[in-house]
Amino acid sequence: MLVAAALVSCTQASSGGGPGTDVPTASADRARIAEDAENADLAEREATAEEPTAVPTPGPALVRDAFATLQATLGDTCTPGAGDCAYFLGRVTRELTELDESMRADDKGPGHFKKPLADMKVLFDKLGDDRSEAHLEKYFSEIVGTRDGISTWMQDHPDDYR
Repeated sequence: MLVAAALVSCTQASSGGGPGTDVPTASADRARIAEDAENADLAEREATAEEPTAVPTPGPALVRDAFATLQATLGDTCTPGAGDCAYFLGRVTRELTELDESMRADDKGPGHFKKPLADMKVLFDKLGDDRSEAHLEKYFSEIVGTRDGISTWMQDHPDDYR
């Protein structure tokens, strides 16, 4: 608005008159300035509205990152049947799934990760789609064994996680 007032003052001064002189021109200038400001505001709102609002989803985590989160579970455990396994087994299974995805998407290709991918496939085939606590507890040894086996394999391949 301050810019509009300054432009009006400049227009009045350049036309040779002050306030009250050549009122129709000053009114027309004010109307034009107001319309330009309104059009600029409208254009800005439209530009903002056209920006995508959806946040792009990241692709599979790097193998290094996925392995790090799986390794974070190495000191954890639970007691099947005691009611404390839902979180632990769910987390390990989720971490293995993310590692599987990242290994398949890695630039080295799934052939480089043949052993861990094969181990995870065997586990996932046994688990199927059921992720209930009772079902995961049934496969406790397989889940923990797969996690530990992949950890050992990865330790022999430091270039994949450093």
